[in-house]
Amino acid sequence: MEKAPLRVRLQKAIYVVIDPFVKLLIKAGLTPNAVTTIGFALNVGVTIIFIRGGERGNRGDLSYVAWAGALILFAGLFDMLDGQVARLGNMSSSFGALYDSVLDRYSELVMFFGICYYLVAHHYFLSSIFAFIAMIGSMMVSYTRARAEGLGIQCKDGLMQRPERVILIGITAIACGVTAHYIGGDHKWYIPGVSFHVLETMSIFTVPITVMAVLTNLTAINRLRQAGKALNHRDAGQRLVMLAGLLVLGMAAQAHEAPRKTVKPIISATVIDPQDTFPVPKGNDKQLFYLQRTSNTNTIICELNLNSKGELDEDNPVHVCWIRYPEGGMRKELNYIQRIFAYGIRSQMESAGKYKLHFVSYRKQTLYLMKSTHDNKFHVYTNINQKMVVLNRIFIRIDPGGTFWSPNIIYMELKGRDEATGKEVMERFKP
Repeated sequence: MEKAPLRVRLQKAIYVVIDPFVKLLIKAGLTPNAVTTIGFALNVGVTIIFIRGGERGNRGDLSYVAWAGALILFAGLFDMLDGQVARLGNMSSSFGALYDSVLDRYSELVMFFGICYYLVAHHYFLSSIFAFIAMIGSMMVSYTRARAEGLGIQCKDGLMQRPERVILIGITAIACGVTAHYIGGDHKWYIPGVSFHVLETMSIFTVPITVMAVLTNLTAINRLRQAGKALNHRDAGQRLVMLAGLLVLGMAAQAHEAPRKTVKPIISATVIDPQDTFPVPKGNDKQLFYLQRTSNTNTIICELNLNSKGELDEDNPVHVCWIRYPEGGMRKELNYIQRIFAYGIRSQMESAGKYKLHFVSYRKQTLYLMKSTHDNKFHVYTNINQKMVVLNRIFIRIDPGGTFWSPNIIYMELKGRDEATGKEVMERFKP
C-alpha cells in the first residue's frame, strides 16, 4: 500500500488531538461558520496587535511581535477546527465551504496588513516590501488552486500552503520576541571585514517572510504550470470528442500531411448525391459560403460581419451561424463549444482588405477573404482543382461504418465559381 505523504500523516495526528475539543464545540452548539468567524476575528486581533506595536512600541521592543505570533497560531487552530466541526457534526454545506474559503483569504490579508504596517512604522522598509510580496504569493497559491479546481483539475501540490504559512509566521514571530527578551531587540550580527551588520534580532521574523515571498510565488507558478498541462491534455481530448460527436470537419482528427486523395464522383443515373437534396440558403446579401453534412440539413452560414456603419469588422470579419431547417429555417448563433472547437473561423489580416481564414478544426484548407476585381464585393476564395476560385459550398459526406471516435468520412466536397469563366468548379477528396 502506498504510504501517505508526511503532511497528511501529520494532519491526521493533529486531528486525533483536537477531535475531543471539536466534539465539545459541537455539544456547545457552535456551527462551522461560527468557528470560521471566530478565527477571522482572532486574525483581526493579530492586526490590532501589530498596529498597536507600530504606534506605541519602539524599534527594540519586539514583544508585540511575539504576542501577535502566539495569536496567529491560535487563530490558525480554528482553520482546522471549522472543517472538523463540519465533518464530525455532519454540518457540511456548499455555502460553508465558500464562507470558509472567503474568510480564510480575508484573515490572511488582514494579518499581512498588520505585518506590513508594523514593519513600515519601524522603518523596516525592505522587509515590508518582501512581506507584501509574500502576501501576493499567498493569495495566488490559494487562488490558483481554487481556479484550477473550479475547472475540474486537482491542484494541491507545492510548498507554503496555508497551514505552513501560518505555522512559519507564528513560530518565527514568537521566536523573534523571545530572543529579543534575552539578548535585546536591537542586537546585531556582523561578519568580520564587513562594515555593516548583516542580521539583527528582527531578522528572525523578517528573513523567513522573505523566504516565504519566494516560495509562495514559486508554488503558485508551479501550480499554474501543472494545471496548464492537465487542462491542455483534457482540452485535446475534448476537442477530439467534440469533432467526432458533432460530425463536423471530423477529418481534422484524421488529417495527415500526405497529399489529399481526389475522389471521383460516381456517375449513375440512379444515384442522387445527398447534397443535391439539401436546401440551398438564399436571400442573404452578406452570405459568403455555407457548409452542410449528411447528419442532418442544419446548415452553417459564413457571412460578412459588418458593424453598425456597414463597415467590415477587421478583428472578426466573418460571422458564423446556423440555419436550422428542421426547426422552420430559424437562424441560431453557435454555442461556445461549437465556436471554439468545431465551426468557428480564425482570421488573420494579411493586408488592407485581405484576410487569411481557416476553420478552427481544420487548418489544411486555407481560405481568403478579399474583394473581387470583377464586382468589387467581398468573397471567400480557396484552391479548388488547383485554381483560386470563389467558394460557395463545403459538403462533408459521412456514411455508416465508422465509430464515434473515427467517423467514416467518404469525402469532402468543395464547390465554387471560376470568376474568369463563370463556370462552376468542384473537387472531392478524402481528407
